[in-house]
Amino acid sequence: VKLEQAGMLTLLATQNFDALHEKAGNSDNVIVNLHGTIGTSHCMKCHAKYDTADIMANLDDEPDPHCHRKLPYSGNMPCNGLIKTDVVYFGEALPDGAMEKSYRLATQADELWVIGSTLEVMPAASIVPVAAQAGVPITIMNMGRTQYDRLADRLIRDDIAVALPRLVDETIAEERNSQMAS
Repeated sequence: VKLEQAGMLTLLATQNFDALHEKAGNSDNVIVNLHGTIGTSHCMKCHAKYDTADIMANLDDEPDPHCHRKLPYSGNMPCNGLIKTDVVYFGEALPDGAMEKSYRLATQADELWVIGSTLEVMPAASIVPVAAQAGVPITIMNMGRTQYDRLADRLIRDDIAVALPRLVDETIAEERNSQMAS
């Protein structure tokens, strides 16, 4: 959030589907939920969109939620389709444009940071070699080794809870000092 507020974050590509980046305050225009999100749901029949929290709040009244959207072409009868979270399950396609947007923004970035990932899950892990090929400096912050450590300009093996806030603060301070010098 601090990086975004400082105008220094253009992409936050995440494999997490828990909506914590949104809850933390990052905006939708920088977040790419590569594996979808549990925060929203949709009807698998008519594609109506739902807020998952609303569905969860009403589980006592409707333990098996179905779509209530009225379909004008069916005499305003309710759709009654199954509602599914927008989490991408194994074998499902990633959200439209997610990888393309991630590749495009990663190759245009001043830096690419990989935080807390083993870089084992494809196609998300493929962002790193794509960015490296474009000459983007890469920082990998992970306690263990990754298959792309050799592509990193900087490896950080410290506790992320300590190392990430420090890296963010140092990066913002360096940018401010750079702007003041010019």
